[in-house]
Amino acid sequence: MNKVLTICIALFFSLQSFSQQDSTTIEQYCAVVATPRLLSTKVTINIDFGESRSVWKDNRLKTEEGKVKKFNTVIDALNYMGNNGWQLVNAFPVSTGTNSFVYNYVFRKVFLREEGIEVE
Repeated sequence: MNKVLTICIALFFSLQSFSQQDSTTIEQYCAVVATPRLLSTKVTINIDFGESRSVWKDNRLKTEEGKVKKFNTVIDALNYMGNNGWQLVNAFPVSTGTNSFVYNYVFRKVFLREEGIEVE
């Protein structure tokens, strides 16, 4: 009787440990969009994570202090994304029709599905 009880308890705990671990991963994508400023050599950097936009909510990227993150150049923004684990997938210009281009950089990062935890 003790052997049967021990085997049942061992099976119960082994099944429990498998059911709580979800190791499936998902890829998340974002885009860094560099738009030239009017009458300037500088660019405006926007990072699109795919969240919904609203007039009432500020979706801009913030620093740890809560201030809006500003980038000096496009390379500064690309280095920031790389340092945070994002991998560059594609880069392409889009013509605005007035002899200027908006440059798009697409990044991806792998996360665990269940908890939204990034995978290194």
